[in-house]
Amino acid sequence: MDRDVSDSGLGIEGQRNSPDVRRFSHEAMATVFEVHAVHPDDRYAAQAAHAAFDLVDRLEGDLTRFRPNSDIGRINHLTAGEATRVGPSTMECLVIARHMFDLTGGRFDVSIGSGLPTLELDTEHFVVRATTDGVRIDLGGIGKGYAVDRMADVLEEWSLTRALIHGGFSSVLALDAPDGQDGWPLTLSDPASPSRVLAQLESRQTALAASGMRKTDHIVDPRTGQPVRGRSATWVAIPRPSPAESATSGEPAPRAAAVADALTTAFMLMGQEEIEALCDRSPGVEAWTLDDRGILRRSGQR
Repeated sequence: MDRDVSDSGLGIEGQRNSPDVRRFSHEAMATVFEVHAVHPDDRYAAQAAHAAFDLVDRLEGDLTRFRPNSDIGRINHLTAGEATRVGPSTMECLVIARHMFDLTGGRFDVSIGSGLPTLELDTEHFVVRATTDGVRIDLGGIGKGYAVDRMADVLEEWSLTRALIHGGFSSVLALDAPDGQDGWPLTLSDPASPSRVLAQLESRQTALAASGMRKTDHIVDPRTGQPVRGRSATWVAIPRPSPAESATSGEPAPRAAAVADALTTAFMLMGQEEIEALCDRSPGVEAWTLDDRGILRRSGQR
C-alpha cells in the first residue's frame, strides 16, 4: 500500500490511488499543502480546495517574517513604546503562541528567547505594542498548523466534511472519514528509517503534528540555546470538536492543529514525566516520543 511520509515520520497511507478520494495540492509557506476530499463532483471539490488554498496565500502574506510590511515584519521592527495594528489571524496566532509559551514553560517560544512575554496584545483593537527593544517573532512553529485549521473551516463552509488536510505532511487535520472507514489511515514511522512503522492510527476530527530530526536539523531550547539531546521525534494528537459541538458551546472551534504543532516542538525538549503530566491535565491530548535509541513511548492514552 502506498504511503506518503513526512521528514518527521507522520505518514498518510493508501489514499493516492483511491478512486473515492480526490487530491489537490498547492505550494505555500515553503511547503506543499494538500486536500484529500470525498465528493461526487470533482469540479466542485476543486473549487473548494482552491478557496482553501487562496486563504493560505493570504495568511502567508500576513504571517511571514520575510516581508517588511507583513504583520510580523512590522512587529519585528517595533522599538520600545511603539505599536502596530495587525489582522485578526495574526492576533489569534500570537494569542495561541503566548498560551503555548506559558503552558510549556517557555519551551515553545515564537520569539526564540527574544521576549515574547514583553509584547502587549490588545485583542479588542488588534494592536501589538512593544515594551522592550529587539523582540523578533517567527510563527513558523505554528503557522502551518494554523493554516490547516483555517482551511478546514473553508472546506466545511463548502460542505466538504469528509476530508483530510495537511501542510507538508507534518501538520495534519482529519475531518470525517470516507464512507466505510472508521478514520483516515495514518502512520507514525522512525524518521531515520521511514519503512519502520511504529504505530498505525485511524483518525477523524483529530489534528496530528510531528517534529523530528531526519534531516539532521536541530531544534534549539529557546531558554538555553542548546540543541535537542536524546530524542529523535515526537507526535501529538488533539481532538477537534465538531462544528455542531462548537455551535452548541457558542465558542469558535479550537485551533487544534496549531496547538499540536506547538506541543510537538515543546515535547522534543521536555522530559518524559513532564510530557505525561501535561497530557494528564489536557483531556484528549495524546503524545508519542521516540528517543535516539529507537524506543517509542506513548502518553495520554485513552
